[in-house]
Amino acid sequence: MQNIKFALFFLIVLAAAACNSKPKVIEAEPAAGQGATTPIFQDAPSVAVSPGSAAPAQDATPHKIVAAEALNTDKYTYIRVQENDEEYWIAIAKRDIKVGNTYFYRGGLMKKNFQSKEFNRIFETVYLVGDFWEEGAASTAAAGGIPPASASLEPPKNLTPAPGAIKISELVAHLSKYDGKTVKITGKCVKVNPMIMGKNWIHLQDGSGKNLDLTVTTTDMVQLGDIVTLQGTLALNKDFGAGYRYEYIVEGAVLK
Repeated sequence: MQNIKFALFFLIVLAAAACNSKPKVIEAEPAAGQGATTPIFQDAPSVAVSPGSAAPAQDATPHKIVAAEALNTDKYTYIRVQENDEEYWIAIAKRDIKVGNTYFYRGGLMKKNFQSKEFNRIFETVYLVGDFWEEGAASTAAAGGIPPASASLEPPKNLTPAPGAIKISELVAHLSKYDGKTVKITGKCVKVNPMIMGKNWIHLQDGSGKNLDLTVTTTDMVQLGDIVTLQGTLALNKDFGAGYRYEYIVEGAVLK
């Protein structure tokens, strides 16, 4: 019996060590902080619960990695990386990767059983990464072009909706009425996290309610601070996994 207890204790210690040795999982706000700032991964589900709730914490510590293998698709590059004694996969916006070179990244959204149709394979675990840079270069967040996902802007005042658009306050007040319906919203992009899971995650505010924020997914590019009109389908109680749940979200939107 004593040997069995010792064996069980040893297995538990090994399991804990294995978990602690894996790369730190950041449920990116997209994004969140420094973690998702490239045009292709600019917001994984960036609001992980109902609007107004606190966003997940973001790890700002850079991971130093060596590229062991790179697979390119039309939009993404999958990289098998080595970090210390660990080996795992990350996915970034498509770019040329030199096997054997050293790179850095911050943040990332862990996805389990992630399917790549292009390679007809399933990655058991892959980290969707936005803030990625080569050794000796500036990070994506510092390189300019797209502001860090943590950057947010003041909501607009006296914003006039485009013809046919409704205010966010009207949408939120009558969610069941618009559930599954096509809606058009005019708002200011106060936050943007690009191309996580093939979509840009846009946060719109129109000043019609205090701290009222609407998350919209689109493949169109929207810059931080733009006043835009987006039209898409309202969905309620969406769960994208990894703790990212939305009470309401507008999906598949296009610029109007």
